[in-house]
Amino acid sequence: MARLAVGGGRLMGFVNRTDAGKWKAFWREPSGKQRSKTFATKREASAFLAQVETSKSGGMYVSPHAGRTLFEDHAHAWMASWNNEATTVARDTSIMRTHVLPQWGSWQLAKIDHLSVQAWVTELTGKLARSTVAECKRLTSGVLRSAVRNRLIGHNPAEDVKVPGRRVHDTDDKIVTRRQVRDLILPATPDRYRALVATAAFSGLRWGEVIALCMDAVDLDAGNVRVIRTVIEVAGSTSFKPYPKSRAGRRTVPLPAWVVSELRAHLERYPVEGPARMLFTNEAGGALRRTLFRARVWRPTLVRAGLLGNLEHAGDRFKATWTGRDGMAHAALWERERDAVAEIARYHHGGASFHDLRHSYGTWLADDGVPVNKVQRVMGHENVTTTLKFYVRKTEDHEAILGALGDDDPDDDGGALAAV
Repeated sequence: MARLAVGGGRLMGFVNRTDAGKWKAFWREPSGKQRSKTFATKREASAFLAQVETSKSGGMYVSPHAGRTLFEDHAHAWMASWNNEATTVARDTSIMRTHVLPQWGSWQLAKIDHLSVQAWVTELTGKLARSTVAECKRLTSGVLRSAVRNRLIGHNPAEDVKVPGRRVHDTDDKIVTRRQVRDLILPATPDRYRALVATAAFSGLRWGEVIALCMDAVDLDAGNVRVIRTVIEVAGSTSFKPYPKSRAGRRTVPLPAWVVSELRAHLERYPVEGPARMLFTNEAGGALRRTLFRARVWRPTLVRAGLLGNLEHAGDRFKATWTGRDGMAHAALWERERDAVAEIARYHHGGASFHDLRHSYGTWLADDGVPVNKVQRVMGHENVTTTLKFYVRKTEDHEAILGALGDDDPDDDGGALAAV
């Protein structure tokens, strides 16, 4: 039996010819365990063995057999090592369970290649929101990156997979004006939640921050609220988190006098109860849930305010008109107004989210010339670049631009720009 030795010392590898006429490479892993692999030619076996010895000496050895581990098995081990916030874990677990594991769970890690991952991402782009596609790719790459670090595979096939950029949508239906909030949205908001919407819109608080407001963080005499805790929602259950999103999130935010009046009226109609003394609760006195509030309160409020779809009388019935995800117009007739409102709220694609009240607040401040450092502080941004990215003169001001260009005077030779 022919034998070719490669390397040297106790862990030396060698090549033997088999009875079937093929060539088998033998080597010992750094742990001392002997491995083997069969090749058609002696040259292939020797080249492979040389690569093994080189990787061992360089501390980069990856067992060819380790790649047989199923993606799902390593994914569960990787997920069990997470130490993220509960809300982040819940979100990522949902994406893994719904999108990633159904695709890759039964694959051996070593069988996953770059082309397959790219094809999958491209396919998802036609089905899911681009932000969701990006999360699917991020989590898939996270599992594979962990496999590389744990010497199960030699490289991450998800590296350099192209994820389509997020589309830039028209923000006209996202940023609401102060007049729209006061004259349209608030009158259409159910009485129990009117002060909540007013406070969120005119303080810029995040959802979890505004519904976590308790009486120990509200000073109506001084006209401000303090962000000292948040409410998180995981799998339909809510709980207090005794600190904000970040260090910068702990802040004091002033309120307009009319919002303070709204809060006083709210407390008279809905006195605080329970040991937490929460300012805003559901009808049962518990913490509000984002998904239920969106479906039952916020979206129907936008419909009644005329900011989502179209609702009109059609004889003795109500006509609901909305735009679907496919971009096509849809319509239906209903006997009761509330059913027509619910139809639009459920099926109309787009519209302002509750979080867009926060974006609107930041936009108002920036457009009114509030210094960026003050906008950053009141918004609770950890980094000023976030403020600069989203809230510096966001709305269009064509009059100011044309004025600077001297557009109102044909004899003007450049106006403000001429002096530059």
